[in-house]
Amino acid sequence: MGITKTEHFTDEQNQLAVLAKALGHPARIAILEYLLKVNTCICGDIVSELPLAQPTVSQHLKELKNAGLIKGSIEGNSICYCINEVGFEKIKSFFQEITNHLEKKKTQCC
Repeated sequence: MGITKTEHFTDEQNQLAVLAKALGHPARIAILEYLLKVNTCICGDIVSELPLAQPTVSQHLKELKNAGLIKGSIEGNSICYCINEVGFEKIKSFFQEITNHLEKKKTQCC
């Protein structure tokens, strides 16, 4: 792989890229949809829901957590996961900016 040159982009652009990358796998989308349905759960619940091994689910949870899309709190020997609203606010703001631009610009671009 080549050099990403992330230092040439703004912090906001880099943060959005991390969020988009975390959303770029169907297993992570499935995990987020499950968390939306149940509100909070432990890793074992997600393993039971998805056709993936426990280490694979844990890796996907780690990616989502590192991106700031989910958060977890330790409860006994388990970690209870839920949606992190802050991460999704950043995504929502970005897409709202695009939507606002598209609504104002009704002409063809190409």
